[in-house]
Amino acid sequence: MFLSHGLLGAVSTVVCGLALAQALPPEVDAALARAKIPRDAVTLLVVDAEGKARPRLSHRANVPVNPASVMKLVTTYAALNLLGPAFTWRTPVFVEGAVRDGTLFGNLYIRGQGDPKLVAERLWLLLRRVQGLGIDNIAGDIVLDRSAFETVEVDPASFDGEPLRPYNAAPDALLLNFKSVLMTFVPDRSANLAQVQFEPPLAGVQMQRSVRLAGGVAGASAECGDYRAALKADFSDATRIRFDGAYLASCAEKVWPVAYADPKSYSVRAVAGLWHEMGGKLMGTVREGRVPELAPAFEMSSPPLAEVIRDINKYSNNVMAQQLFLTLSLPARDPNGQLESGVATQAASRDVVRRWWKERIGTDDAPLLDNGSGLSRQDRISAQALARLLQTAYRSPWMPELMASLPIAGVDGTLKNRRALPEGSAHLKTGSLRDISAVAGYVLAASGKRYVVVAIANHPNAKAARPAFDALLDWVVRDN
Repeated sequence: MFLSHGLLGAVSTVVCGLALAQALPPEVDAALARAKIPRDAVTLLVVDAEGKARPRLSHRANVPVNPASVMKLVTTYAALNLLGPAFTWRTPVFVEGAVRDGTLFGNLYIRGQGDPKLVAERLWLLLRRVQGLGIDNIAGDIVLDRSAFETVEVDPASFDGEPLRPYNAAPDALLLNFKSVLMTFVPDRSANLAQVQFEPPLAGVQMQRSVRLAGGVAGASAECGDYRAALKADFSDATRIRFDGAYLASCAEKVWPVAYADPKSYSVRAVAGLWHEMGGKLMGTVREGRVPELAPAFEMSSPPLAEVIRDINKYSNNVMAQQLFLTLSLPARDPNGQLESGVATQAASRDVVRRWWKERIGTDDAPLLDNGSGLSRQDRISAQALARLLQTAYRSPWMPELMASLPIAGVDGTLKNRRALPEGSAHLKTGSLRDISAVAGYVLAASGKRYVVVAIANHPNAKAARPAFDALLDWVVRDN
């Protein structure tokens, strides 16, 4: 549903009053000074969520800045509008050839269509459904079709220096388990070692199944400590995962997700490894290719969009956000639910968002997006534009879904440890890159009024802006 002229007028009235808002609260000003962040390096805006009054605070609110992961608010709200909260991604599976006595005499095809949550357990369910068709052996190949998305090259270490973090993976039409390996360490003190479980199994990769224990014992006064550093993991060889150190005996069971060293071969290795572990046999290979003209044997459906955006916003998952962004420009589905010809591209998705912004938000200050996740140095948006989006969302049918996707201060997500505010009083998206710190969302004040708050710092000391932003949030909450 498009915004009414009345709502646009109310929002415009708020924006026109920005210049009349008061100066910075003293506690915010003092915190910025302690952080050595000048006033002209931050943009701050506090406005009524319903757009019924002049801004309570405005500082450089019309200046476009880099919002880091706060840009995910644009991607997720646009998706709620354009796709609907019940939207699901479909991953069709095709069988080519006859099935006799448990053997498929032909190829099995899996076509990715952008599902951002095709994790290991759901891949297992997909292959289990293949076996449910009476297929235990495949005389041909398993073919993976990744053609629905353009190929996006990403340097996983370019922004935060963390190439092993799964959220830094590149988007992929057939994104399996974030191209990562989940390692679970289970200490066995009687044997003086820790068992290591890997999920999913990767074909052709040697995985060290145990590591010795070292250090204190469970129940000792010393805490677990940095068990990852003590393991001295070696991920440099894509065909082997090993540990040159030891697992700390004072630690209980730990789970460590890491991005696989060779992401281009991950999908092939994961499907081959899991099929073999499930007792399936394959006479051919797992390879990439295109699906011929076939009707699908079945489809795997993702969780609904309303659930997916909770993972994106609460945990700031970059690759899931990029999957969603590319989905906005996927070709339409035919009557059978299959994608028509065409490829989703970032450029096409940017065009989709620009048109949507003009039609739904109703202004010409559309954000400059790169990949939809905020993991970019090119992104730009003003606090004024971001607040307008949040006000529009607050008065829309999808407000509950968007707000429920945001981290709750002191409760969950990226704000789990931010306990300075009353529990449940703030639903906020955070963002950080080198030289950038940001927070934006909804804050419930003591007066019962809900505010939209936007605070962004672009400065070499931006990491130190958190106390100033906390002071701003506390100032908003204390409004009575």
